[in-house]
This record gives sequence, C-alpha cells and structure tokens, in this order.
Amino acid sequence: VDKDSMNVTPELVEKAITPKTKAVVPVHLYGQSADMEGIMAVAKKHNLFVVEDNAQAIGADYTFSNGQKKKTGTIGHIGCTSFYPAKNLGCYGDGGAIFTNDSELAQKIKMIANHGQSRRYYHDEIGCNSRLDAIQAAVLNVKLKYLDGYAAARNAVANAYDRAFANIKGLRTPYRSPFTTHVFHQYTLQVLGGKRDELRSYLAEKDIPTMIYYPVPLYKQKAFAKYYDGDVLPVTEYLSDTVISLPIHTEMSVEVQEEIIEGVLSFFD
Repeated sequence: VDKDSMNVTPELVEKAITPKTKAVVPVHLYGQSADMEGIMAVAKKHNLFVVEDNAQAIGADYTFSNGQKKKTGTIGHIGCTSFYPAKNLGCYGDGGAIFTNDSELAQKIKMIANHGQSRRYYHDEIGCNSRLDAIQAAVLNVKLKYLDGYAAARNAVANAYDRAFANIKGLRTPYRSPFTTHVFHQYTLQVLGGKRDELRSYLAEKDIPTMIYYPVPLYKQKAFAKYYDGDVLPVTEYLSDTVISLPIHTEMSVEVQEEIIEGVLSFFD
C-alpha cells in the first residue's frame, strides 16, 4: 500500500497481477477511496473484475480527472459494505450490502443470498442465508438520510485533531487524497520513532481508548500462510508498527475531544 494514503495504488495493483489473477479488491481504508480511476484502467487493461471494499468509506465521493463524481462502492463491478453497528452507517446488529449496476449479476447475488433459490424450493445455485432482517433494514432506512451529516460531524472532529497535532514532531496526521472526500471511519495517526506502543499505554493510563488497525499484516496471518512467497512488504510492516486510531464518532463532545488532544500533546511535551 501507499505510505501516505494507506490505500493500494494502481501501480502496486499492476505489479501484483499474475496469470492467476481474476479480480482486484481495493479496500477504501479508514474512510477515503483508493485511486479508482487508475485501478479501473489497470483492470480493463488486464481484463479483470474490480470488487470495492467500501465498508469504511460509505458516503465518500470520488472525483474523476474529467470532473465526474461517483460514490465509492459504485465504481467497480461490485461494491461491498458492512452495516456493523460501529460503521459510519450501522444497523443494530449484523448486516451488509452488495452494490452493482449489472442486473444479471444482481439477480444471481440475490438468489445466492436466499439459499440459491430462483423460486421457493427450487435451488439453482448453492447458496446461503444472507437476508437482511427487516428490523435492521428499518433502522438503516432511518439512518441513511443522516449519512452526510455523520460524515460532516466526523470531519469536524478530524479537523480539530489535525490542527492540534499539525506541528508535533513524531506524528503524521492522516493524508487527504485529492480525488476523494474522507468520511473518517477512523482517525489514524502514524507515530514515528518507535513510540506507538508507548503512546498507547500512556493514553490508556488516562482512560483514553485507542485501537491498532491492524497489528498483524494479512500475509502474516496463519490462514494465508500457504500463499506467502517470502516477500516482505516494507510499507505494510511500517504501518503495522506505527498506526494508532484515536476515538472519533458523530456524537463526540468538544470536552471529550479536548481531553484526548491534551493527552496526546502531553505525551510529546
């Protein structure tokens, strides 16, 4: 991934393509889009499908070089999102959605999500039960109209953090890619000088929660060990060792945010 945006880039995608590659899965990490115009061009060149993981960036806008705007999750062949309660658009339990402009594919996805049935008791595919509960859909219908407001509230918190931490040596505030808005599912700093874990412990003593997204690179997970070819991903390693996410949510009070800011600043004094 790119060290600044922490997203995959078209150049990295193209470099990783092999004869076995069937699809590209760009993850719009922390709340802003990967370079979808470039990724779609690479995918078209190599005849690949693109599946967007939009779970952390729902509601973000992507601007193409010609000025056209699209919502993240609607650019690739498929867009996927999660409605887990902690997400920017969350329901009261588990939920998710798939977006596509391909009507034939949409019909097949609906069928797979309903036990693979084309009609009751007639199974054309091996499917599963992935139907969204009606109560979750009702909650999402109400919350959907507030999605832009949620993003604005999160940006207000992020902007205050940015101002407070702008001149702190040893901290890198989140980079804002020029082609996308940022909905700040997470506010993720990079802590330089090997002090990330020390900062986290310091804040914990002040009852300020933080999270590490993510402490173990995917290619180091046991589940994917058989696919690991021995190559080291230095940027991935660097980010796993330096990132820390501060609290951010739509209802955060100024007082709570000031307490968090003061906690971080006092560590670097």
